[in-house]
Amino acid sequence: MLRFNVLGGLEAWSDGSRVHIGGTIHERVLLSLLLEPGRTVPVSWLVQAAWNDDPPMTATHQVRKAVADLRSRIPDGSAVIVTDGQGYRAVLEGAELDLAEFGDRTGEADRAVAEGRPSDAVAALQGALALWRGRMSGLGSDALEAAAARLEERRVTAAEQVFELCLCAGHAGGLVADLRDLAAQHPFRESLHAQLMLALYRSGRKAEALDEYRKMRELLVEELGIDPGPQLSGLYEAILREAPELSVPGEPVTDAKEAVVEGTDAPGSAFSPCTLPYDLSDFTGREDELRTLLDRMTAGQESRGHSPVVAIDGMGGSGKTCLAVRAAHRVAAEYPDGQLHIDLRAFTPGESPMTPAAALDSLLGVLGVPSDRIPGDLEGRRALWRSLLADRRMLLVLDNAVDTQQVYPLLPGSPGCLVLITGRTRLMDLDGAKWISIGPMAPENGAQLIEEVLGASRAGAEPEAVQDLVRWCGGLPLALRIAAARLRNRPRWTVRYLVERLCDETRRLQELSAGERSVAATLQLSYQAMDEEHRTSLRLLGLYGDAGIDVYTGAALLATDVYGAEQILERLLDVHLLQQSHIAVYRFHDLVRDFARSLSSPATAHDDASAVERLLGYYWKATEAACDVLFPGRTRSPAVIPPYAGEVPAFTTAEEATDWFGRERASLIAAVELADRQGLDEYTVWLTRNVVFWLNSAGRFEEFKQLSRLAVATARRSSDLAALGSSLSSLGVACWRLGHLEEGIRSAEEGRDVAARLGDRRTESHSESMIGLLLTVQGRHPEALFHLERALGLERELGLTRAEAESLSNLSTLLMQWGRYEEAAAAARQALEIHRSLDYRDNHVMALTDLAFAYTGQGRYEEADEQLRLARARCDASSPPGDVALTLALSAEVSECLGRSAEEPPLAEEALQFAALSGSPTRQAKVENLVGRLYRRRGEFERAMALHAHAHELAVAMRYRTEEAHALYGMAEAAAAFGDAKTAAGHTAEAEELLRSMDSTEHAAWCLTG
Repeated sequence: MLRFNVLGGLEAWSDGSRVHIGGTIHERVLLSLLLEPGRTVPVSWLVQAAWNDDPPMTATHQVRKAVADLRSRIPDGSAVIVTDGQGYRAVLEGAELDLAEFGDRTGEADRAVAEGRPSDAVAALQGALALWRGRMSGLGSDALEAAAARLEERRVTAAEQVFELCLCAGHAGGLVADLRDLAAQHPFRESLHAQLMLALYRSGRKAEALDEYRKMRELLVEELGIDPGPQLSGLYEAILREAPELSVPGEPVTDAKEAVVEGTDAPGSAFSPCTLPYDLSDFTGREDELRTLLDRMTAGQESRGHSPVVAIDGMGGSGKTCLAVRAAHRVAAEYPDGQLHIDLRAFTPGESPMTPAAALDSLLGVLGVPSDRIPGDLEGRRALWRSLLADRRMLLVLDNAVDTQQVYPLLPGSPGCLVLITGRTRLMDLDGAKWISIGPMAPENGAQLIEEVLGASRAGAEPEAVQDLVRWCGGLPLALRIAAARLRNRPRWTVRYLVERLCDETRRLQELSAGERSVAATLQLSYQAMDEEHRTSLRLLGLYGDAGIDVYTGAALLATDVYGAEQILERLLDVHLLQQSHIAVYRFHDLVRDFARSLSSPATAHDDASAVERLLGYYWKATEAACDVLFPGRTRSPAVIPPYAGEVPAFTTAEEATDWFGRERASLIAAVELADRQGLDEYTVWLTRNVVFWLNSAGRFEEFKQLSRLAVATARRSSDLAALGSSLSSLGVACWRLGHLEEGIRSAEEGRDVAARLGDRRTESHSESMIGLLLTVQGRHPEALFHLERALGLERELGLTRAEAESLSNLSTLLMQWGRYEEAAAAARQALEIHRSLDYRDNHVMALTDLAFAYTGQGRYEEADEQLRLARARCDASSPPGDVALTLALSAEVSECLGRSAEEPPLAEEALQFAALSGSPTRQAKVENLVGRLYRRRGEFERAMALHAHAHELAVAMRYRTEEAHALYGMAEAAAAFGDAKTAAGHTAEAEELLRSMDSTEHAAWCLTG
């Protein structure tokens, strides 16, 4: 049996087993369909649901791919998700959906009410509400969040109907707790508060019912500027006069005095101490956290035998105490017997943490217990403390706590009180506590705090500098307050001036101090509270503080295994010296990173250097393993690097290796830069070589070039000719990808010459092939042919089959561009045979596409179509976008030639989208010319002119002469269609001159005029 659940989180189940749906886009698409079962949902709406108002250019393609994935993952998925016109429809025949059941049961309840069967109605509604597993998630989509809000309204309406039926049946006391919970979730819903007031009144709790009205009125006035509506106001007045109509149906009216619970003390009859600190007048920027905290403090105040405990944790300086004090002042009136604050001194300069016995001594004294009556032992003090709180409603703020052992003896033993705890460490073993963790402020909230402290006029004069100040302070409230205070006390300073002072990370912590307050001192307290192992770990991890740290990099830095690293990382996370950006990935707050780096000294230099080498050794070993899986047959590097003995991830599939590179991209770049800063040249050069293999395949060409230039500079500095030749060869590839052709030729030629001097024939052959490809792009065909044939000769002599296949593909591109189609097809077939044996997907795709280009030039469209079908089948989300774009663009061309015109527009538009994403102007120019010609054939000359004009602009900038000529021919045809014969003639003449200079006039018949 197939079942879908959407009420409280999206789930799919098949015969009792959970079905893996996929990523976020898959979830949003499926949820959109399940919210409208049986109705067609247009693709445009699915795009909106998946990406809000900022869809990528490939959105339509990704939605279709997501649907295909869902069909494959859901049993009989093709029957569950069917294509219907321009959209998709969920067909749930034989499948269950909790949303549909919810509708059926609420409908059943409506019928039962209409037929006078209230008990059956309550049972049906309770069954409907039981289907909900929590608040429904819109998965971060605006459209789906709106749908979730509508369904939440239906849930609350059903709950209100249950409460109404139960109140009519004479129930009251048992409803109060549930009504409080739901009313807290919907604080502005007057009907819920009216039901709560009535339940309280009928339970003999008139004072609480009236107080509920007071709180509701204050909320409405403060937040919305309105008074309660007539329903709530009328109920309030009726409760005041104890109106007979409010009595339980069928029961006599009781005297209000009889409803009072005997044995309770009247509020205010005893001493009511308040030791809450001053509430900051400029408290700002934590409104969301304050709302969450108040919700948790007020939810479930009807205790189940104990006082609720709410705790705040966060790094030093994050504003925990300010937040707790603001919340305490907000709810103080609800605890009339007293509001107590005590600093437990976990992290107080010059102080040791307060013992539980000392804390109880202080608290008992505040309650007026004479010192001679306070027991001398901890157990005696705790017993007295709990007995004094037994009949009181008190608010306790236990600030700056160190651990559960310190806090536990201070907790009340009976209901009626509220305990609020703050601490840098989450007290994981404090059972029953509700937690809220606070991190750095969002940029807009940080700017709001600066404005509040500094003044609107000064902050408003430099808005960009204020944003930079928030960024350099890492959104840490303490740092922001110190920075703003320094500016306020130095009226001649501009915000920009302070920002420039903060840019020097070696002085940043010194700048963030004012009087007795200092970010460094705050962090120092957390540091000193740890044992030596964790102090050392913080320093070593700080060596790599710019990147994400996982258990493998942690193990390398800390010289332990991955389990030991995880234990240390989790401990540093618990005390908020690390943050967690993703599961099992840890990061430093910027200021904590600066502090960690400040811990290094000449005395630690040897250990620090060893840690860096272990880290780089780990990355070398891991990238070697990943590249072996992703790039079979690649030439091994001559690097001599000590073996790393620690653990690395296991890569059994290309998908695992690709995912790892994607996750580690920024960290790998940071590792190369770290190696460069440390003067570890061998790692800089050869780790770069591994990383750029993946950057090239992933289409990240700017980073590819950036790292290749760094490796070239390092190899020159160290006079390592082998490294220089290899790095120059890589730089040539990056320049080709980016259309920097002249720089690419210079780099490849120098790399070839260096390799020849060394006798490094492998690098020499690669450089020759690269020179041939770059000259091909420039239209220098005879020269290109010479270099490609020389590269092939070397590769065959050396047995470099993978390199030979790449050179054959380059040769096929040259011959195709030259108009020598039969020879181009032969070269492509040879490359394809080699790639089949290597099973290297990306090169295999391009070899198929090269062969299809050659067949198309020969007019062999059926054969070209078959090659392109095979190429498209091998493409997936990890394929280089530029390669996919070229394959799709040629597919559209071949479909046109075969008369399948209905297939052209989707293929052509997707090709343009992928080309724009590719980051490669050489690919983009070629794709835009191909698609532009397609639009010319369809008579859409304006669209064609725009594409050819942009392709021309790209081609001229990089001297890609073939595509420049192609674009000129297209612009000429479009201009002629517009009636501009003069412009058309000029473009044609310019194109013909370019082709003559390249000896490519034969190619013009197909490639340029179609």
